[in-house]
Amino acid sequence: MVSVYVDEDVSRFEISVFYATVGEVIVEKDRVDLREYARSLVNNLVSTYSVDRVKDIPIIRFYRDIMWRLGIDPTKVRVSSEALLRRVLRGGSFPAINNVVDACNLASLETLIPISVFDLSKIRGDLRLRKAKPNEVFVSLDGTERLLTGDEVVLADDSGNILNLYPHRDSKIASVDMSTRSVLVIAYGAPGVPQSLVRGAVEKSLKYLMMFSNAKYLSDVLKAK
Repeated sequence: MVSVYVDEDVSRFEISVFYATVGEVIVEKDRVDLREYARSLVNNLVSTYSVDRVKDIPIIRFYRDIMWRLGIDPTKVRVSSEALLRRVLRGGSFPAINNVVDACNLASLETLIPISVFDLSKIRGDLRLRKAKPNEVFVSLDGTERLLTGDEVVLADDSGNILNLYPHRDSKIASVDMSTRSVLVIAYGAPGVPQSLVRGAVEKSLKYLMMFSNAKYLSDVLKAK
């Protein structure tokens, strides 16, 4: 099983990370039960939040604060959970991708915790949350390549592949596709965010993966060392 570590120079930011692996998933483009569940969740979110007050939600503020500390302007680059919530509130619909990604996005919307889901077969060795190295390459989901400055916090595997720019963007490198059969789910915390909520975001993702992707093998939820 893959392990996740947090480097010492990142741990000083008090970023907690929880993760679990899931096996025997079946990736589908559309599921009626997931679509109906998402519609109900969206209706609840629309009645609870307004776009102009999203920045004032306490959990969102914690992530905005750490982004400022990392040199990222959260008014221009949104933490992934905030970006997802804003998209839902503006459009009134859930942005479906596939059932595996959608299951984790449901959990992210409910908890407001940023969550990644990766194809386990595309990860090389273990993963580490660390500072980027100058001129490392990050490949976005649309295939665009970006050279990093060395100030970013990234999640990378043992081969050097960067899978996530904390806390706002996943890479294409280990993205879930129709051939995916096992996945790694990771939830990222921030200073002020209860670790129980970060762990709960992974647990909720596992619940939805069982419901909507027929997952049969679920590991324990672990905290990154």
